Amino acid sequence: MSEKIIVAGVGMIPFVKPGASKPYFEMGAEAVRLALADAGVGYAQVQEAYAGHVYGDSTCGQTTLYEVGMTGIPIVNVNNNCSTGSTALYLARKAILSGDADCVLALGFEQMQPGPLKMHWDDRPPPRVRFLPVLRSLTADLGELGQSLRTFGGAGREHMAKYGTRMETFAAVRAKASRHAANNPLAIFRKVLTPEAVMADTVIVPGVMTRLMACPPTCGAAAAVLVSERFARKHGLRTDVQILAQALTTDPPQAFDPPSMLSWVGSHMTRAAVSQVYERAGVGPGDIDVCELHDCFAQNEVICYESLGFCPEGGAEKFVSDGDNTYGGKVVVNPSGGLLSKGHPLGATGLAQCYELTHQLRGSAERRQVEGARLALAHNLGLGGACVVTLYGKH
Repeated sequence: MSEKIIVAGVGMIPFVKPGASKPYFEMGAEAVRLALADAGVGYAQVQEAYAGHVYGDSTCGQTTLYEVGMTGIPIVNVNNNCSTGSTALYLARKAILSGDADCVLALGFEQMQPGPLKMHWDDRPPPRVRFLPVLRSLTADLGELGQSLRTFGGAGREHMAKYGTRMETFAAVRAKASRHAANNPLAIFRKVLTPEAVMADTVIVPGVMTRLMACPPTCGAAAAVLVSERFARKHGLRTDVQILAQALTTDPPQAFDPPSMLSWVGSHMTRAAVSQVYERAGVGPGDIDVCELHDCFAQNEVICYESLGFCPEGGAEKFVSDGDNTYGGKVVVNPSGGLLSKGHPLGATGLAQCYELTHQLRGSAERRQVEGARLALAHNLGLGGACVVTLYGKH
């Protein structure tokens, strides 16, 4: 397990609104071609591929990759809710660590529909059905909302009640995301917003959330080429960005007992995953220079500051007000603009994080560049549940 895993190449296409995108297989193939070109390898050198998508039929990965080439390699389709892209990356890394492959492709794509997320299989029990009474009891007064809004609105409200967090703090996080995205040509929303504008937008959860605090459904694709160090040396590939540690966790029993919306939205999974990563890499949260975390809602970003160890429990509001989540602070969070501004095509999100952090460590992030970045953390969360935390390092 001592094999160094190199991020040899990354590719990403601009995220766009549903209805404005190319078909999923064209988006995915474009991202793959960009990653291969960035790595300096041909598709014929790829030995395995892991294709992430949530809204699609079972062999969409093959349909996508056949646009790039048909070499007979193993292609595995991956669906792990919003953490799908990072799960594909996790499996690609494992394939190299196992010794079965030296050059593996991870890709993610999504062709989404407009509007809030919804169940597409209404003839069977939904995910987490066993624990839905917890959600329903804690957010009974929000029953008219869709489940995602109810979930993260309820979690934000619990954080406010427990720690005195103000709604203005969530607005400040959303405004910060817009300032970062203004420098990202691949982000869907690049207009700079003030906290006041965020607060003045349409209210979704009274006293907790406005519409601008929720990420938009988007379409897009991203990909990464992972190689072993020996493969990189043999073929003269760059070795400057490595995956230093990675963990994938699922819900423990305490995620639902005692009942808590903060637990429901994955705080236990996040804490467990990041603890494993810090321990394996021999680093701590104070060593992280830049982080792409799963800000599907501004409320979740605030919650994750604490779960990732960037500030003490209950210290997120001070972390935000002190400016420790942006340039000049302790850790630059979501320099890409995050899901809130960059967009959230579910299957592509984790690999879009990989794209951003790889460029940050290379020093090629242009106006988004975090000066001197050497350690970069990615946090990708899927309720249901799965959480992937990945630590990238500059070699």
